[in-house]
Amino acid sequence: MANKSVFASVRGRLLPKAGVVNRAGGKAYDLGPRHKLAQLAITGCLNGTYYSSAEEQLSDVLELTQIVDPGFVAKTAIYAREKGLMKDMPALLLASLTVPNAKGEYRPELIAPVFNRVITNGKMLRNFVQIMRSGAVGRKSLGTAPKRLIQNWLFKASDDALIRASVGNDPSLGDVIKMVHPKPKDKSREALFGYLIGRAYDFSKLPKAVREFERYKNPHQKAQGFPDVPFQMLTSLDLGAKEWRAIAANAGWHMTRMNLNTFARHGVFEKSSAVKLVARRLADKNEIRRARVFPYQIMAAYMATQKSDLPHEIKEALHEALEIATENVPSFDGNVVVCPDVSGSMSMSVSGYRYGSTSVVRCIDVAGLMASVVLRQNPKAAVLPFEVCVADVNLTARDTVLTNAEKLSSIGGGGTNCSAPLAHLNQRKASVDLVIIVSDNESWAGLQRGRGTALMREWEKLKARNPQAKLVCLDIVPNTTVQAVNRDDILNIGGFSDQVFKIIDQFAKGNFGNDHFVEAIEAIELRSIN
Repeated sequence: MANKSVFASVRGRLLPKAGVVNRAGGKAYDLGPRHKLAQLAITGCLNGTYYSSAEEQLSDVLELTQIVDPGFVAKTAIYAREKGLMKDMPALLLASLTVPNAKGEYRPELIAPVFNRVITNGKMLRNFVQIMRSGAVGRKSLGTAPKRLIQNWLFKASDDALIRASVGNDPSLGDVIKMVHPKPKDKSREALFGYLIGRAYDFSKLPKAVREFERYKNPHQKAQGFPDVPFQMLTSLDLGAKEWRAIAANAGWHMTRMNLNTFARHGVFEKSSAVKLVARRLADKNEIRRARVFPYQIMAAYMATQKSDLPHEIKEALHEALEIATENVPSFDGNVVVCPDVSGSMSMSVSGYRYGSTSVVRCIDVAGLMASVVLRQNPKAAVLPFEVCVADVNLTARDTVLTNAEKLSSIGGGGTNCSAPLAHLNQRKASVDLVIIVSDNESWAGLQRGRGTALMREWEKLKARNPQAKLVCLDIVPNTTVQAVNRDDILNIGGFSDQVFKIIDQFAKGNFGNDHFVEAIEAIELRSIN
């Protein structure tokens, strides 16, 4: 009789070979260069993470820009900015287009359309200049084309945009102006440029907001009113509660979210009218959509309020804001299972570690949030949190997204075994149509024998019972390996914006192929937005 230990599963023999080792030491599959770049671009924080340093991420991205064709690099930069709402990564990819790659490929005609769609504000402009001047992409000068594009941005930007862009250093906007030497086309812009770089200027030609700001700073001049400038320009001044309430009244949605505790410290919420104004803004559907806010950003604001004495109305507004931000998540047909990774490595900050600017939101919080969002829109979905094995947790679709996310994030710890939820489903012979695994993908705790990964072996068993089932592996950290290979029933995707749910929905319906993450980038039109 044949040896059962050798011939136990022909299906296992047919699995693709897991030929690489991930950063945690487990067996894994390698992604193709374009998919690697897409994954890093949409999740890369260029900060230290649990398994990789900022320098390693930078090296990985730059290595890929040397072998991937410039057209795809250009489209990836646009996708990362417009769909992923990323900041540093699109600027880095744009900078890489200004030099030939390792193959000698150089397409200068791509620089302008990418610049015009990636450099959407002063912060992005300064990011781009900083990267170019650092020498990271192989040059320390800006070059003719980038210099001309920066000059055009400075010419076309509104006075308000330039004033807002003046907040920040390394480089400051004044530094950028000195680098590119723009020639102002009128007296007003000449005065503003002079003001920003610390040279002589005609005060009467300055924008009204700057004149008001300078008068406000000067105790010997009578200010005509509270200056309409970015609040960062005002914080060094001796402001009282009345002035801080004026700042809060004029704040945008993101500025409000990020400064709730600051407002509280400066007495803004001592007036009930200010509390109502801020709460109304936080929960305003139009404001939330206009701000293009990530649900996890609202979670971050909510988490930051828990140890504070912020008014109850503000905390309730954040609850409501999160429900609004997630309402566009689709419902999926059939039996849905969502599996958030709650292992020890998921305790890392979702934006990585950087001294002085590390987010309080962890990967496990985002995984819990995404699972809770799916449950909200799919009340019959099963939620299987996992580490080495599946964890026991009771979630209710009627609870708020934040409540369920908090339950999931409270059970973290242990090793990572991405096959655990599939093994759990197989043991119960569950009927499944769609499985969504939300993880850092650094699986190592499952069985490491055989050709394929443990996840692929368990998926084949599940498919034997549920031939129509589809698997989505959602990676929320910068990674270049996966636990399952792309094929008609398996999709690997990166990111944690609402865009990923739209892609999952179309994949589940059979409208998108298994390589849609790359296809979505390929579909970007390289048109310029002036």
